[in-house]
Amino acid sequence: MKRKIWMKLTGILTAALLVTGVTGISMTSYAAESTEEQTDLVSVDLAGAAEAQPMKVDMSDGTYKIDVVLGGGSGRATITSPATLVVKEGCAYAQIEWSSSHYDYMKVGETTYDPINTDGNSVFELPVTVMDKPMDVIADTTAMSVPHEIEYTLTFASDSITSGRQAAPGQQIIYLAVVVAAGVVVVILTKKKKSKEV
Repeated sequence: MKRKIWMKLTGILTAALLVTGVTGISMTSYAAESTEEQTDLVSVDLAGAAEAQPMKVDMSDGTYKIDVVLGGGSGRATITSPATLVVKEGCAYAQIEWSSSHYDYMKVGETTYDPINTDGNSVFELPVTVMDKPMDVIADTTAMSVPHEIEYTLTFASDSITSGRQAAPGQQIIYLAVVVAAGVVVVILTKKKKSKEV
């Protein structure tokens, strides 16, 4: 009798150990899978949060002009073209001016940019990530009943880049004086030449 009870207890213990072992293995596998999934999610989040990188350009730092075409949206809003292209430490940025003051932020990738002005139409300075191909951006407008993000594209024409630098007021006066002086010299020389011929 005692032997039968002992055998039954041994059988129950063995079964329990087997179940625990199997469950432990399956839980270990599940934990490993969960860890891998969590790792994947973390890497995706980090990639999504990466800051939009401006493209490198072989140009001197300064301000230029570049033609830009706006795509997407409803077609009611426009942007100023040519836009101002700003080169900083060899990287390209563009100042985008909208035909409306109702744009409160823009996104390039996952990075959000606020307007660089406080009055007038909304102006944003964005990194130029690509030229001669559509660059995806998002602009949030408050012109509707509720703020609304709208998808657009910006296409920058690299062959349209021109110098956007302007002479300061003092330099403009100097240039004007030089031009006037040159004109006076030409007139005087012309008169002298005519007087000699007579």
